[in-house]
Amino acid sequence: MKLTTISTPDGPFTALVDDGAVLASGWTADPDAILARLPSADRPRRVPSVPNSDPDVAAIANAVQRYYGGELSAIDDVAVRQFGTALQLIGWQALREIPPGAPLSYTEFAAFVGRPAAVRAAAAICARNAPALFVPCHRVLRSDGSLGGFAWGVDVKRSLLEREGR
Repeated sequence: MKLTTISTPDGPFTALVDDGAVLASGWTADPDAILARLPSADRPRRVPSVPNSDPDVAAIANAVQRYYGGELSAIDDVAVRQFGTALQLIGWQALREIPPGAPLSYTEFAAFVGRPAAVRAAAAICARNAPALFVPCHRVLRSDGSLGGFAWGVDVKRSLLEREGR
């Protein structure tokens, strides 16, 4: 496992990478904040930080830079590995299917995963999403169209949605 931090217009973006897959990521330079996104049983104690040029993280850093450069689909093929319940895993995969510029409400997202009455569960799926950006939970909004919460701050969520043409 390795950590790398990439400069973005929204601030430092750090990714925890293992065997080419992102386990956790977000807009912070604090490695502990990234590690805390994983369930405690799956959380490593120490992880080295490496430059973006490290061969184990270079493709992921490049995808982030391409996304911020306007190639919004650059994040789509980045491998992720998540730890959760069967419903969470279904929900996280479904988040990757929401196209940029076409956010869903939590109600619509619940229906999208086949559980239209599970709106709170849909919100919890978003809240527990560890590899932010690559699993774009920022593309889910409140029913009234307002942004709602986001682990990395509403300003980052707003910026991502604006970048994606919401």
